[in-house]
Amino acid sequence: MLLRRDAPEPLYIQIKEYLINEIKAGTFQPDQRIPSERELSEQFKVGRMTVRQALLELAHEGKIYTRMGKGTFVQAPKIDQQLRSLTGFSEDVRQRGGHPSSRVLEAKVIPASRTVARALRLVEGDQIIFLSRLRLSDGVPLALESAHLPHAQFPDLLEHNFEVESLYEVLKNDYGINLVQAEQTIEAALATPAEIEMLSLKPPAAVLKMERLTYNDAGMPVEYVPSTYRGDRYKFRSVLQTGSLF
Repeated sequence: MLLRRDAPEPLYIQIKEYLINEIKAGTFQPDQRIPSERELSEQFKVGRMTVRQALLELAHEGKIYTRMGKGTFVQAPKIDQQLRSLTGFSEDVRQRGGHPSSRVLEAKVIPASRTVARALRLVEGDQIIFLSRLRLSDGVPLALESAHLPHAQFPDLLEHNFEVESLYEVLKNDYGINLVQAEQTIEAALATPAEIEMLSLKPPAAVLKMERLTYNDAGMPVEYVPSTYRGDRYKFRSVLQTGSLF
């Protein structure tokens, strides 16, 4: 590409648009290194400050990221998760054409804490199922989920292999549970060292902390799940409508 030096667009904008087009065309794949400031400066025969301004804008827009001492890389596009329907991680990934998988970190029966007991309408100390999983899409770690369910209601649940099975499908097919509603909160946070390691993040890293309380068709809570999602790979979107016109 030759820069149009008599065009109204500044040179750094033209370089920025060139890189965006190359990313869209697949010339530069997610997490692939792009040419350095020096290389781009020589390619376009411009000063390095001009190139730097183009790269800074791309970084600000979340299209590239820098690894100290290693270079600048293409940022994978964020997953646009719509908050419209009650679906699990596996179904969400399949709907986007991906292959979901899980790594079970812990699966055991434990006493309910005060927080969990209050959420599931149990007595503190009642037995609950604790299922902690690393959730992946096409082998890329995206989220950490810790599901809590009443053990008395699902006594044989841990006999299933949740590295390959969907929890929501098991609840529906084996226990006849129809999940119809959920309350969900989302807030931003910095990833802990353990989360950085498990989610393959670069510190310091932003994550999205979520809590979901899911209800069956009888209005009873059956699952309480705190989750941590990668902030660099997710954005959540909802559609809001007015209840009345003024």
